[in-house]
Amino acid sequence: MSSEYELIDTSSDLDSRWADSTSGEGEPDPADAYVFEFHSIDEELGPDQRWTTWPDVERGCRGPEPRPSWVVTEQAAIDTELGILKTGKEADVFLLERAVEAIGDSPAKSSLLAAKRYRTEEHRSFHRSTAYAEGRRTRNSRDSRAMAKKTAHGRSVAAGQWAYAEWDALNRLWKAGVPVPYPVQVDGTELLMEFIDDGEGGAAPRLAQVRPTKELLGRYFEQLRDGMRELARAGLAHGDLSPYNVLAQGERIVMIDLPQVVDIVGNPKGMDFLMRDCHNMAGWFTNRGLEVDEQELFADLLAMVF
Repeated sequence: MSSEYELIDTSSDLDSRWADSTSGEGEPDPADAYVFEFHSIDEELGPDQRWTTWPDVERGCRGPEPRPSWVVTEQAAIDTELGILKTGKEADVFLLERAVEAIGDSPAKSSLLAAKRYRTEEHRSFHRSTAYAEGRRTRNSRDSRAMAKKTAHGRSVAAGQWAYAEWDALNRLWKAGVPVPYPVQVDGTELLMEFIDDGEGGAAPRLAQVRPTKELLGRYFEQLRDGMRELARAGLAHGDLSPYNVLAQGERIVMIDLPQVVDIVGNPKGMDFLMRDCHNMAGWFTNRGLEVDEQELFADLLAMVF
Protein backbone atom coordinates (compact mmCIF):
# COMPACT_ATOMS: atom_id res chain seq x y z
CA MET A 1 0.00 0.00 0.00
CA SER A 2 1.41 3.37 -0.99
CA SER A 3 0.25 6.89 -0.33
CA GLU A 4 0.62 10.18 -2.15
CA TYR A 5 -0.50 13.49 -0.68
CA GLU A 6 -1.98 16.60 -2.22
CA LEU A 7 -1.12 19.90 -0.54
CA ILE A 8 -3.85 22.54 -0.87
CA ASP A 9 -3.74 26.17 0.29
CA THR A 10 -7.33 26.83 1.32
CA SER A 11 -6.92 30.55 2.03
CA SER A 12 -8.94 32.71 -0.34
CA ASP A 13 -7.91 36.04 1.14
CA LEU A 14 -4.56 36.01 2.93
CA ASP A 15 -4.78 39.68 3.89
CA SER A 16 -8.02 39.16 5.81
CA ARG A 17 -6.68 35.96 7.37
CA TRP A 18 -3.61 37.88 8.54
CA ALA A 19 -5.80 40.63 9.99
CA ASP A 20 -7.83 38.06 11.90
CA SER A 21 -4.71 36.42 13.29
CA THR A 22 -3.31 39.74 14.55
CA SER A 23 -6.51 41.08 16.14
CA GLY A 24 -5.82 39.50 19.54
CA GLU A 25 -3.21 40.24 22.15
CA GLY A 26 0.42 39.18 21.84
CA GLU A 27 2.70 38.61 18.86
CA PRO A 28 1.00 36.79 15.96
CA ASP A 29 2.41 33.61 14.48
CA PRO A 30 2.75 34.07 10.67
CA ALA A 31 1.91 30.39 10.19
CA ASP A 32 -1.59 31.07 11.52
CA ALA A 33 -2.42 32.81 8.24
CA TYR A 34 -2.19 29.49 6.37
CA VAL A 35 -4.29 26.38 6.66
CA PHE A 36 -3.44 23.26 4.69
CA GLU A 37 -5.49 20.18 3.98
CA PHE A 38 -3.89 16.83 3.17
CA HIS A 39 -5.76 14.30 1.05
CA SER A 40 -4.35 10.81 1.24
CA ILE A 41 -4.45 8.81 -1.99
CA ASP A 42 -4.15 5.10 -1.29
CA GLU A 43 -3.60 2.83 -4.25
CA GLU A 44 -3.14 -0.91 -4.34
CA LEU A 45 -0.91 -1.37 -7.37
CA GLY A 46 -1.48 -4.30 -9.68
CA PRO A 47 1.21 -6.81 -10.72
CA ASP A 48 1.91 -4.83 -13.92
CA GLN A 49 2.01 -1.45 -12.21
CA ARG A 50 4.53 0.72 -10.39
CA TRP A 51 4.73 4.29 -9.17
CA THR A 52 6.20 6.60 -11.77
CA THR A 53 9.99 6.56 -11.82
CA TRP A 54 10.18 10.17 -13.07
CA PRO A 55 11.01 11.68 -9.63
CA ASP A 56 13.77 9.09 -9.12
CA VAL A 57 15.89 9.94 -12.15
CA GLU A 58 18.40 12.77 -12.21
CA ARG A 59 17.62 15.93 -14.16
CA GLY A 60 20.20 15.03 -16.77
CA CYS A 61 18.34 11.78 -17.38
CA ARG A 62 15.06 13.54 -18.24
CA GLY A 63 14.02 14.62 -21.72
CA PRO A 64 15.15 17.91 -23.27
CA GLU A 65 13.19 21.10 -22.72
CA PRO A 66 10.82 22.44 -23.78
CA ARG A 67 9.06 19.14 -23.19
CA PRO A 68 5.97 18.15 -25.19
CA SER A 69 2.71 18.80 -23.33
CA TRP A 70 1.89 15.08 -23.24
CA VAL A 71 4.84 14.21 -20.97
CA VAL A 72 3.49 13.22 -17.52
CA THR A 73 5.75 14.50 -14.73
CA GLU A 74 3.37 14.33 -11.72
CA GLN A 75 4.68 12.35 -8.74
CA ALA A 76 1.29 10.69 -8.22
CA ALA A 77 1.38 9.07 -11.67
CA ILE A 78 1.28 5.30 -12.08
CA ASP A 79 3.09 3.30 -14.77
CA THR A 80 1.08 0.40 -16.17
CA GLU A 81 2.68 -2.15 -18.46
CA LEU A 82 0.22 -2.96 -21.27
CA GLY A 83 2.16 -5.56 -23.22
CA ILE A 84 5.21 -6.17 -25.35
CA LEU A 85 5.76 -4.33 -28.63
CA LYS A 86 8.93 -6.01 -29.83
CA THR A 87 11.27 -8.77 -28.73
CA GLY A 88 14.81 -8.11 -29.90
CA LYS A 89 18.17 -9.81 -29.72
CA GLU A 90 19.57 -7.36 -27.18
CA ALA A 91 16.55 -5.49 -25.82
CA ASP A 92 12.77 -5.80 -25.51
CA VAL A 93 10.32 -2.95 -26.05
CA PHE A 94 7.17 -2.75 -23.93
CA LEU A 95 4.10 -0.51 -24.16
CA LEU A 96 3.71 1.54 -21.00
CA GLU A 97 0.96 3.90 -19.91
CA ARG A 98 1.94 6.66 -17.50
CA ALA A 99 -1.20 8.19 -16.02
CA VAL A 100 -2.33 10.35 -13.12
CA GLU A 101 -5.90 10.81 -11.91
CA ALA A 102 -7.50 14.21 -11.45
CA ILE A 103 -6.44 15.75 -8.12
CA GLY A 104 -8.03 18.97 -6.94
CA ASP A 105 -7.91 21.46 -9.80
CA SER A 106 -5.39 19.37 -11.75
CA PRO A 107 -7.01 17.33 -14.55
CA ALA A 108 -6.31 13.68 -15.25
CA LYS A 109 -3.44 13.09 -17.66
CA SER A 110 -1.94 10.08 -19.41
CA SER A 111 0.45 9.16 -22.21
CA LEU A 112 1.68 6.01 -23.90
CA LEU A 113 5.41 5.31 -23.86
CA ALA A 114 7.74 2.78 -25.41
CA ALA A 115 9.89 1.23 -22.67
CA LYS A 116 13.07 -0.24 -24.13
CA ARG A 117 14.87 -2.52 -21.68
CA TYR A 118 18.36 -3.69 -22.52
CA ARG A 119 19.49 -7.13 -21.43
CA THR A 120 22.80 -7.87 -19.78
CA GLU A 121 25.30 -9.66 -22.00
CA GLU A 122 24.60 -13.19 -20.76
CA HIS A 123 20.91 -12.82 -21.65
CA ARG A 124 21.43 -11.56 -25.19
CA SER A 125 21.22 -13.67 -28.32
CA PHE A 126 23.26 -11.06 -30.20
CA HIS A 127 26.45 -9.26 -29.27
CA ARG A 128 26.69 -5.89 -30.96
CA SER A 129 29.96 -5.48 -32.83
CA THR A 130 32.64 -3.56 -30.98
CA ALA A 131 33.24 -1.70 -34.25
CA TYR A 132 30.26 0.52 -33.40
CA ALA A 133 31.80 1.58 -30.10
CA GLU A 134 35.24 2.52 -31.42
CA GLY A 135 36.03 6.07 -30.39
CA ARG A 136 33.86 5.86 -27.27
CA ARG A 137 35.35 5.92 -23.79
CA THR A 138 34.20 4.79 -20.35
CA ARG A 139 35.09 7.48 -17.83
CA ASN A 140 35.07 5.27 -14.75
CA SER A 141 38.21 3.11 -14.69
CA ARG A 142 36.56 0.61 -12.32
CA ASP A 143 33.73 0.13 -14.82
CA SER A 144 36.24 -0.31 -17.64
CA ARG A 145 38.10 -3.04 -15.75
CA ALA A 146 34.84 -4.76 -14.81
CA MET A 147 33.67 -4.80 -18.43
CA ALA A 148 37.03 -6.13 -19.60
CA LYS A 149 36.84 -8.96 -17.04
CA LYS A 150 33.12 -9.51 -17.82
CA THR A 151 32.13 -9.55 -14.16
CA ALA A 152 28.46 -9.27 -13.15
CA HIS A 153 28.99 -5.57 -12.51
CA GLY A 154 30.75 -5.21 -15.85
CA ARG A 155 27.90 -6.88 -17.74
CA SER A 156 25.40 -4.57 -16.06
CA VAL A 157 27.51 -1.53 -16.92
CA ALA A 158 27.79 -2.66 -20.55
CA ALA A 159 24.00 -3.02 -20.85
CA GLY A 160 23.53 0.41 -19.32
CA GLN A 161 26.08 1.87 -21.72
CA TRP A 162 23.96 0.93 -24.72
CA ALA A 163 20.87 2.42 -23.08
CA TYR A 164 22.70 5.67 -22.34
CA ALA A 165 24.26 5.70 -25.81
CA GLU A 166 20.79 5.59 -27.36
CA TRP A 167 19.54 8.15 -24.84
CA ASP A 168 22.35 10.54 -25.75
CA ALA A 169 21.75 10.04 -29.48
CA LEU A 170 18.00 10.66 -29.17
CA ASN A 171 18.61 13.85 -27.19
CA ARG A 172 21.10 15.23 -29.70
CA LEU A 173 19.01 14.30 -32.72
CA TRP A 174 15.71 15.53 -31.25
CA LYS A 175 17.28 18.93 -30.58
CA ALA A 176 18.70 18.97 -34.13
CA GLY A 177 15.27 18.34 -35.65
CA VAL A 178 15.93 14.77 -36.81
CA PRO A 179 12.69 12.69 -36.92
CA VAL A 180 13.24 10.45 -33.87
CA PRO A 181 11.01 9.58 -30.88
CA TYR A 182 11.10 12.11 -28.06
CA PRO A 183 13.30 10.69 -25.25
CA VAL A 184 11.38 10.91 -21.95
CA GLN A 185 13.90 9.47 -19.49
CA VAL A 186 16.61 6.89 -18.97
CA ASP A 187 17.07 4.88 -15.78
CA GLY A 188 19.75 2.19 -15.72
CA THR A 189 19.02 -0.22 -18.56
CA GLU A 190 15.51 1.15 -19.22
CA LEU A 191 14.90 3.89 -21.78
CA LEU A 192 11.44 5.49 -21.98
CA MET A 193 10.55 7.29 -25.19
CA GLU A 194 7.62 8.53 -27.21
CA PHE A 195 5.35 5.77 -28.52
CA ILE A 196 4.95 6.19 -32.28
CA ASP A 197 1.41 5.08 -33.10
CA ASP A 198 -0.47 4.50 -36.33
CA GLY A 199 -3.20 7.01 -35.52
CA GLU A 200 -5.63 4.26 -34.56
CA GLY A 201 -4.15 3.12 -31.25
CA GLY A 202 -1.71 0.58 -32.64
CA ALA A 203 2.02 0.79 -33.28
CA ALA A 204 3.18 2.49 -36.47
CA PRO A 205 4.39 -0.01 -39.10
CA ARG A 206 7.99 -0.27 -40.22
CA LEU A 207 8.84 1.27 -43.57
CA ALA A 208 9.50 -2.23 -44.92
CA GLN A 209 5.85 -3.13 -44.27
CA VAL A 210 4.17 -0.30 -46.19
CA ARG A 211 3.38 0.18 -49.87
CA PRO A 212 3.16 3.96 -50.26
CA THR A 213 1.91 5.74 -53.36
CA LYS A 214 4.52 7.22 -55.68
CA GLU A 215 3.81 10.70 -54.31
CA LEU A 216 4.11 9.59 -50.69
CA LEU A 217 7.23 7.58 -51.52
CA GLY A 218 8.87 10.78 -52.74
CA ARG A 219 7.94 12.62 -49.54
CA TYR A 220 9.28 9.76 -47.45
CA PHE A 221 12.62 9.97 -49.24
CA GLU A 222 12.84 13.74 -48.79
CA GLN A 223 12.25 13.31 -45.06
CA LEU A 224 14.79 10.50 -44.84
CA ARG A 225 17.44 12.47 -46.73
CA ASP A 226 16.84 15.52 -44.55
CA GLY A 227 17.17 13.37 -41.43
CA MET A 228 20.38 11.76 -42.68
CA ARG A 229 21.73 15.21 -43.54
CA GLU A 230 21.10 16.43 -40.00
CA LEU A 231 22.83 13.33 -38.67
CA ALA A 232 25.81 13.96 -40.96
CA ARG A 233 25.89 17.65 -40.03
CA ALA A 234 26.33 16.48 -36.43
CA GLY A 235 29.15 14.20 -37.61
CA LEU A 236 27.08 11.05 -37.16
CA ALA A 237 25.76 8.09 -39.11
CA HIS A 238 22.90 5.90 -37.92
CA GLY A 239 25.13 2.87 -38.36
CA ASP A 240 22.34 0.34 -38.87
CA LEU A 241 19.81 2.22 -40.99
CA SER A 242 17.38 0.07 -42.94
CA PRO A 243 13.64 -0.03 -43.76
CA TYR A 244 13.26 -2.03 -40.54
CA ASN A 245 14.63 0.82 -38.40
CA VAL A 246 12.32 3.47 -39.84
CA LEU A 247 8.65 3.80 -38.86
CA ALA A 248 5.95 5.12 -41.18
CA GLN A 249 3.46 7.20 -39.20
CA GLY A 250 0.97 8.32 -41.80
CA GLU A 251 2.82 10.80 -44.01
CA ARG A 252 5.72 11.07 -41.57
CA ILE A 253 8.72 8.80 -41.03
CA VAL A 254 10.58 8.30 -37.74
CA MET A 255 14.05 6.79 -37.29
CA ILE A 256 14.46 4.32 -34.43
CA ASP A 257 17.05 1.94 -32.91
CA LEU A 258 19.96 4.33 -32.36
CA PRO A 259 22.29 2.85 -29.70
CA GLN A 260 24.97 2.18 -32.31
CA VAL A 261 25.04 5.72 -33.78
CA VAL A 262 28.54 6.17 -35.21
CA ASP A 263 30.98 9.09 -35.18
CA ILE A 264 31.81 9.34 -38.89
CA VAL A 265 35.23 10.93 -38.33
CA GLY A 266 36.21 9.51 -34.93
CA ASN A 267 35.37 5.91 -35.81
CA PRO A 268 37.88 4.31 -38.23
CA LYS A 269 34.95 2.58 -39.97
CA GLY A 270 32.66 5.60 -39.87
CA MET A 271 32.64 6.06 -43.66
CA ASP A 272 31.84 2.38 -44.17
CA PHE A 273 28.84 2.61 -41.85
CA LEU A 274 27.60 5.73 -43.63
CA MET A 275 27.96 4.04 -47.02
CA ARG A 276 26.06 1.01 -45.77
CA ASP A 277 23.21 3.22 -44.55
CA CYS A 278 23.05 4.83 -48.01
CA HIS A 279 23.14 1.44 -49.74
CA ASN A 280 20.33 0.00 -47.61
CA MET A 281 17.96 2.93 -48.02
CA ALA A 282 18.71 3.70 -51.68
CA GLY A 283 18.07 0.05 -52.52
CA TRP A 284 14.69 0.01 -50.79
CA PHE A 285 13.43 3.18 -52.45
CA THR A 286 14.68 2.02 -55.86
CA ASN A 287 12.90 -1.32 -55.45
CA ARG A 288 9.69 0.58 -54.64
CA GLY A 289 9.90 2.58 -57.85
CA LEU A 290 11.82 5.72 -56.85
CA GLU A 291 15.30 5.73 -58.39
CA VAL A 292 17.87 6.72 -55.74
CA ASP A 293 21.60 6.61 -56.45
CA GLU A 294 23.46 5.49 -53.33
CA GLN A 295 26.71 7.16 -54.45
CA GLU A 296 24.98 10.50 -54.96
CA LEU A 297 23.32 10.19 -51.56
CA PHE A 298 26.66 9.33 -49.96
CA ALA A 299 28.37 12.35 -51.59
CA ASP A 300 25.51 14.61 -50.51
CA LEU A 301 25.91 13.49 -46.89
CA LEU A 302 29.70 13.85 -46.95
CA ALA A 303 29.22 17.49 -47.94
CA MET A 304 27.40 17.94 -44.61
CA VAL A 305 30.33 16.45 -42.67
CA PHE A 306 33.26 18.39 -44.13
